[in-house]
Amino acid sequence: MTTPNLILIAIDLVAALVLAFGLYYPRHRRRDLVVAFIGVNVGVLAVTSVLGSAEIAAGLGLGLFGVLSIIRLRSSEISQREVAYYFAALAMGLIGGLSQTSVLLPAGLIALILVALWAVDHPALLAQSRHQVVRLDRAIADEAELRTELAERLGATVTSATVQQLDLVNDSTLVDVRFRVAAPAKRVAGSASRTAAPAAEGRVARAGAAR
Repeated sequence: MTTPNLILIAIDLVAALVLAFGLYYPRHRRRDLVVAFIGVNVGVLAVTSVLGSAEIAAGLGLGLFGVLSIIRLRSSEISQREVAYYFAALAMGLIGGLSQTSVLLPAGLIALILVALWAVDHPALLAQSRHQVVRLDRAIADEAELRTELAERLGATVTSATVQQLDLVNDSTLVDVRFRVAAPAKRVAGSASRTAAPAAEGRVARAGAAR
């Protein structure tokens, strides 16, 4: 094994740790998926290092992505966000394990994957957008009435509502709803406290003068 390959393996392992412990876990707090991401990355890295070559690289990559798809279908349900982390861990292991004569391009691609996930999964990006599956205790067939009811219940602006189940017998509606919440309350509270502070000081001053 050449020196560039050893360097890439080290870069991939560091990148996998950053992905799992620096990006995913601080934001989503799922320990089981941290184990899965590290395991997928190291496993793909090991297999690619043993079998990888220029002749079989494309077929090996497609095969590994296919295996991950099977695991995705037969495992517990995970979100699309976590699927992205899975594929990032797999892609980094694949890049790090292939035989290379230069370190710059593979290292740059691994760094690009990390930067892309850091950016698109940042809490500040689309922070007001939400997604929930809601069951209402009424069977509502009218879309406009359904949106109004959801907006009142959630206290938010409904952007999309898809009825998954309309139960006219038990009088209930199961809805996949996407909505946008208002600005964080702490900002409003902070501005209110700053507005109230001068008024309170004025009242204290007037009370002192009266005494």
